[in-house]
Amino acid sequence: MKENVPSTVVFILLLFLNISLLNGQSPPGKPEIFKCRSPEKETFTCWWKPGADGGLPTNYTLTYHKEGETFTHECPDYKTGGPNSCYFNKKHTSIWTIYIITVNATNQMGSSSSDPRYVDVTYIVEPDPPVNLTLELKKPEDQKPYLWIKWLPPTLVDVRSGWLTLQYEIRLQPEKTAEWETHFAGQQTQFKILSLYPGQKYLVQVRCKPDHGFWSEWPESSIQIPNDFSMKDTTMWIFVAILSAVVCLIMIWAVALKGYSMVACILPPVPGPKIKGFDTHLLEEAPDAVGCLLP
Repeated sequence: MKENVPSTVVFILLLFLNISLLNGQSPPGKPEIFKCRSPEKETFTCWWKPGADGGLPTNYTLTYHKEGETFTHECPDYKTGGPNSCYFNKKHTSIWTIYIITVNATNQMGSSSSDPRYVDVTYIVEPDPPVNLTLELKKPEDQKPYLWIKWLPPTLVDVRSGWLTLQYEIRLQPEKTAEWETHFAGQQTQFKILSLYPGQKYLVQVRCKPDHGFWSEWPESSIQIPNDFSMKDTTMWIFVAILSAVVCLIMIWAVALKGYSMVACILPPVPGPKIKGFDTHLLEEAPDAVGCLLP
């Protein structure tokens, strides 16, 4: 009788499995960790996509361990990052350390695990967008008018201490066109645009990027350029005019120095008469000789 107990248990389990499969119930599908991001290189969050739930309530847990360690930790915070996420605060974040992260899905029919994701916080920094994007038209006296663009670094990023260095990129376009004009601003938080078209409304965007990591999103603002806001770029024409004047002066100076040579080349001097054997000194002495012969 006791020998039949294991067989009975196996039979019941198989029967339960068959009934569950007939009801459309199955172990959960494989979850996928699709993104890990740090906004300031001090904390980070990972998100995953659940697989099929198998028609049953499914529980998800995120576990991780650091490279070189054997002890496995569970996610410290499932709420801050939103649904299907795990947030690591400053206490649980280390830089220059590799995290091996896995998401596990479990229901009554079984379990499945995601592929491990290897995370180095230094290389997953994607900062928040710059803030306080400001556009202002400037018309200084005796100078060309320009559009002054200003912004501030993301609130969470500590740039004053040098913990994170950000670079900025600006782009703008007239509202009725599809092409963007892009400018790299380096680490400065202001930029001047000189060449704009009067009467146009411009869309202006700015984003930031750390030394290692990814570009932020683009915050946007707009400004209307007045019709009387002359923004023609005359720099090139001024340069051409100055260059032409210099070339003309050089040519006039060269002609003045070589004027005689040029005249001599065009109108060479007429040579005096030359008679072979005739000595001109005799002509100079001839009057004196004639005077001696006369009484």
